[in-house]
Amino acid sequence: MNEKYQTVLAETVDGITWLTLNRPEKRNAMSPQLHFDMYDAVTAAETDSETQVVVITGAGSSWCAGQDLKEYFREGDKNPKLRRQASWCSQEWRWRKLFTFPKPTIAMVNGFCFGGAFTPLIACDFAIASEDALFGLSEVNWGILPGGLVSRVVTDMMSFRDGLYHAMTGDPFDGKKAAEMKLINYAVPADKLKAETIALAEKLKAKNPWALRATKQAYKLVRAMDYDQAEDYLAAKGAQIKMSDPEKGYDQGIKQFIDDKTYKPGLGPMARVKGK
Repeated sequence: MNEKYQTVLAETVDGITWLTLNRPEKRNAMSPQLHFDMYDAVTAAETDSETQVVVITGAGSSWCAGQDLKEYFREGDKNPKLRRQASWCSQEWRWRKLFTFPKPTIAMVNGFCFGGAFTPLIACDFAIASEDALFGLSEVNWGILPGGLVSRVVTDMMSFRDGLYHAMTGDPFDGKKAAEMKLINYAVPADKLKAETIALAEKLKAKNPWALRATKQAYKLVRAMDYDQAEDYLAAKGAQIKMSDPEKGYDQGIKQFIDDKTYKPGLGPMARVKGK
């Protein structure tokens, strides 16, 4: 996948598709055009045969500074049609598409991550940040609340006390603190951020993609179910994998463990035998 966009760089290297928000002069703040570009890029990556893992990052020294106050809000207020189109694309790519994306997704947070950027941050399956990345829910400081879906998704990822504190004070925090609060998986020195992200992507690439997809779907959906619903859903999901997986991962795993003696659970993925 090597599509051309005005505000996004899209490149696939060795099965990893890098979607880079590319407005470094604006700290990658999200303009209407960026929402249109990211909607198209994320949609294209869904069915791109070369894409095994998607990484979202930012050009320059920022990941994303939130919505562009001038182009998204002020100009959008003057042009209701543009605002509605941008709002729809914004919610689609930042939440609905990313949260249910059929392949693993990683947020590689290389700098500023503010306001509306929390939505794609939390929608991604994994998040790794540089230790000096700066996070913040700063909306209260200029007279509004964390809107869109930010206030809602933050409650999924941060504790009640941490989320309310940062939403009501606007106090920023660094990557180390974000990792401590489990907003992200872990923080690393800036010069190791890309290497650590690639290492995680490679680990995911080695696993059965149908099992990965079913696992993320199941984990995210069962959180809203009671125990009886979850039991029934997970049984159906497990049966679905066996029927739809062209690699026959279940059969291969059992064979490699019992017959071939080559697979030891817990010590790494089984050897994949790709379907025809």
